[in-house]
Amino acid sequence: MTPTQSKKGLSSWVERGYQLFLSIQFKKRSERVVLTLAILSYLCHLLLIALVRGEFIQSDLGLFASPISAIYTPFSFILVYEVYLLLFYLPKSTTFYIGKQYEIITLIVIRRIFKDLGELQLVPDWFQNTKDLQFTFDVLSALILFFLIYLFYHKVIKKQANEVADIFPVNEAAGRFISLKKGIALLLVPVLIGLAGYSFFNWLNLLLENQFSGLVVLANVNTIFFDDFFTILIIVDVLLLLASFYYSDQFHVIIRNSGFVLSTILIKLSFSISGPVNNILVVSSVLFGLLILYIYQFYERSLTSQH
Repeated sequence: MTPTQSKKGLSSWVERGYQLFLSIQFKKRSERVVLTLAILSYLCHLLLIALVRGEFIQSDLGLFASPISAIYTPFSFILVYEVYLLLFYLPKSTTFYIGKQYEIITLIVIRRIFKDLGELQLVPDWFQNTKDLQFTFDVLSALILFFLIYLFYHKVIKKQANEVADIFPVNEAAGRFISLKKGIALLLVPVLIGLAGYSFFNWLNLLLENQFSGLVVLANVNTIFFDDFFTILIIVDVLLLLASFYYSDQFHVIIRNSGFVLSTILIKLSFSISGPVNNILVVSSVLFGLLILYIYQFYERSLTSQH
């Protein structure tokens, strides 16, 4: 078998796997499965809260303090589906792929708000109470993030052009880059499933071993799965950045892709910090990505007008 035949065979396998796990049809089936699991998980969480209130189970975790906190669990399934959508858009558009990262961190903040609602104390000295103050920071952060993501997608959609075709000429090189992204997205599917399963069962095991106690490792559930997954995303983003050098040496394209990597790193760093600094890092990551996109498009329009 010649090297050319081997490449064609590998591309064929990648395309088959891509159509099997990352096609529109599979995406639609996944939506129904995730929705069903989200509803069932919500009902199970409500049942656990009822058991805690009836003192059949002892727990001092905020997640089991109020029925409002039960919304946290279905949001977790929605977040995992958002991660799948991130892989779905990876081969199609780099900016939509980055936009999905911003959606994920915004949903994590919103999910945290539901968790915070179960722990609100509503005391007169609101700004002196740590939990009430964190709730305020999260609500404000969610509003700012929502607006920044709107601006981000507005810039992408306004362009109304295929991103890969704009950056790379429509030729064999562009096709190879898209195939590379399809291969990476396909490899990330079992990684996503394995990491999600490991994170969930590891957390559940710790929860049962400690009899629903409020240990820090159990209470800080926002870092579960997503901390590790964003580490993987950084590796993927750097790999795509390096691969893009084979297909484009344009300065503004390199800076844009490098900026998106830095934006992902800021999101990753936010998982290791709590309190207001966490909110600042999250908002800064999306704002940085938005500014990178704005400057990139200004630069591109300037180059176009010169020709």
